[in-house]
Amino acid sequence: MAAGRRHPERTTVALTGATGFIGSAVLAALTARGARVRALAREVPAGRGPAAWVPGDLADGAALAALCEGADVLLHLASRVSGGAEECAAVNVRGTEAVTAAATGAGVRRIVHLSTTAVYGEGPHSGIGVDEVPAAPVSEASRTRLLGERVALAAGAVVLRPGLVTGTGDRWVVPALAELVRRVPVPWAGGNARLSVVDRADLARLITALALDDHAVPPGVQHASHPDPVRAGDLLAALAGLGLLPALPGADGPDGADGPDASWDECRRLLAATPGRVSERQFSLIARDHWYRGDDVWRLAACPPGPGPLARLPAAAPWYRQALGLAAPA
Repeated sequence: MAAGRRHPERTTVALTGATGFIGSAVLAALTARGARVRALAREVPAGRGPAAWVPGDLADGAALAALCEGADVLLHLASRVSGGAEECAAVNVRGTEAVTAAATGAGVRRIVHLSTTAVYGEGPHSGIGVDEVPAAPVSEASRTRLLGERVALAAGAVVLRPGLVTGTGDRWVVPALAELVRRVPVPWAGGNARLSVVDRADLARLITALALDDHAVPPGVQHASHPDPVRAGDLLAALAGLGLLPALPGADGPDGADGPDASWDECRRLLAATPGRVSERQFSLIARDHWYRGDDVWRLAACPPGPGPLARLPAAAPWYRQALGLAAPA
């Protein structure tokens, strides 16, 4: 289809994951454009909000039928991002099977499914396109999300793989960085790792465009981070500049001054010497190249990607400050 605007007020969107980090931003973006949203939730939020809520979960066939009945679009954003094999499979595989079957049975014409670049597994990955390296997930969450992708693709979905997602509500990326600068207090490989990052509000705009606009995005997998990679050193410097993290000694910043290089082996040694929540595998996602080319989906969706995640950080700083238990700036 040619890119263009439809009539969002005539579009009914079935939404899973509406109370989550990304889904709540998508819900706000959809309703801001006047779409009719029907959202699945185990517990209907207090005040109910702007959606028509369907009580239930991905194992509730009657709730899924009610969610999808008469819908034009399914946005399947719910996922399990931690836990054991059975817990992850119940949501990421069987839940995807159930909701896509309900959508197909109801005649839903467009499905968008949220996945993650973590399905590629261990890096480093430097500027790769979709599936230019084999998927090799190393956690149960990522393994089952890859299986869920296959279910969604069989139903004709657009599958989105974002990398790191930052912004208000982020309880993983910046909190992990706060831990890591304490455990590994040296510039990580000179801060030169290139990362795929997207602000959650920009990702929500993209998902909303895929739901409501006529576009030329075909079914299949798309990388969904901001097209421009972010240097790890620049991300840390931006957060330090906002008072959210301490600056790493000798780290380089946006002015381009070079800091001393700490090898990956030295970083691993320091990480292991101080126990914490973040694993070596998770550390590698931030300290080594994990950059996936993501220009296509923004262009095909006719959705400008925005100025980038570093430019969005100041707006999220008050939320991060509270989440990290930091005092407000004087």
